[in-house]
Amino acid sequence: MSQIEGSPSGYATVSRWLHWLTAIVVIATIPIGITMTNEGLSREVRNTLYIFHKNVGVIILLLVAARLVARLVTTSPPLPSTVPDWQRRAAGVSHAMLYVLLILMAVSGYIRVIAGGFPIEMLNAIDFPLLVPRSDALAETAQWVHSTARFFLAAFIVLHIAAALQHGLIKRDGVFTRMWPPNRPQ
Repeated sequence: MSQIEGSPSGYATVSRWLHWLTAIVVIATIPIGITMTNEGLSREVRNTLYIFHKNVGVIILLLVAARLVARLVTTSPPLPSTVPDWQRRAAGVSHAMLYVLLILMAVSGYIRVIAGGFPIEMLNAIDFPLLVPRSDALAETAQWVHSTARFFLAAFIVLHIAAALQHGLIKRDGVFTRMWPPNRPQ
């Protein structure tokens, strides 16, 4: 079986790696996003955290795009027949919401920064064109969206982790092992 094919028992290795890499990067940005807004930090530390947060946001958007492509070109393994229909629907909705919220966070962050007149160093280094105009009103709206969506994203992350732990530690029904370990022997 190739690295991009899924199997009835698990996701493809590429999908697994993209999942866990995205999870690590997203979870790493949460404390940084919280800390960087702390007024008690020195200007240098705050600037460093903002630069890190902005540029990691670009990486997250690229990872999410790669994950969506991987979902299109690979087959997802079926859930075990023991999983009730309502849980199948809930899993579909929660996965879709995670994708939507991750994209919303990255796009609103980009708009907030660019409309606010600030650089995204990683994109500037490759001469990426500015996709939105300089606008304080647009930057303020994007900041509100970004600040509000983070609570929904955090809630869906917690829900996703709780469901994974429930399937992996309590039910032991094979749902968790579809994604773990990242590097499944072929």
